[in-house]
Amino acid sequence: MQDDKLKGKLKMAIRPPAVAGQFYGASAAECLEEIRQCLPSEPLSVQLPSPVVGAIVPHAGWIFSGHVAALAFEAIRQTNPAVDTFVIFGAAHRYFGSVPAVYDRGAWQTPLGLIPVDEILAADILDLGGCSDRDAHRDEHSIEVQVPFIQYLFPKAKIVPIIVPVTGFDVRFGTRIGDLLVQLKDKRVVCMASTDLTHYGPRYGFCPEGVGPAALQWASEVNDMRFIDLAVRMEADKIVSEAMQKGNACGPAAAAALIAAVSAMGRTRGVLLAHTTSNEVLWERFHQSSDEAVGYAAIVY
Repeated sequence: MQDDKLKGKLKMAIRPPAVAGQFYGASAAECLEEIRQCLPSEPLSVQLPSPVVGAIVPHAGWIFSGHVAALAFEAIRQTNPAVDTFVIFGAAHRYFGSVPAVYDRGAWQTPLGLIPVDEILAADILDLGGCSDRDAHRDEHSIEVQVPFIQYLFPKAKIVPIIVPVTGFDVRFGTRIGDLLVQLKDKRVVCMASTDLTHYGPRYGFCPEGVGPAALQWASEVNDMRFIDLAVRMEADKIVSEAMQKGNACGPAAAAALIAAVSAMGRTRGVLLAHTTSNEVLWERFHQSSDEAVGYAAIVY
């Protein structure tokens, strides 16, 4: 009934889920059960920024990276439980434009129902250098897999989805958004960036250290950590070039925009909550191993 009212109010097309049933559960029941399994059973004991105003999260299938992303969402809930809007910077897997693509109107649908776009904030962000392009989001999963967590933990929140391409990226876009959010006195906003880390192995065409356990250890402990260290130190101006040279992030522009935004909001350092790889998860859950791996990390600001 509530979704029917929202549909009537919006009077426009709604983005349907593109990867439900693939990256996460297709039904509401499946989705809720997976979220509850991903979330930590106890409050986080690490010292968190107060409040958390930004986070970097992974976007693989929940079975592999959902528990990592859930740590960031739990950190937000613990320190900032009444969020009005999430600005979500996503990786550009299928969008080849040179300007950040903002989904500026309507709503997104997941198995948990509809979540509205914050159209007022989206319009302000368009004035800062984004473009209105809802079609760019049609098949992109990097933002979608975060949305059910928001719906579950922050049921009154809205979203502003933004795909941030590497081509033409200007770190000042993130800074301008941060400056805008600082000026908002009647709205509580959290920024998020969605990126996975090193995609290592023959299937990804990236094997600079060969194949085998030692190579995967290098990908995690050396290559991933180069990116993580820059993100924790909040060196937004180095993130994109680092990833382009070292192949250690698929959404570096999203991460750089996030870091620039939270820097403008007064943060000076990130907190690493978790770092793992798909191969480590594969072993822990199924006692299987692979010659390939993708890195995942959760960092909050």
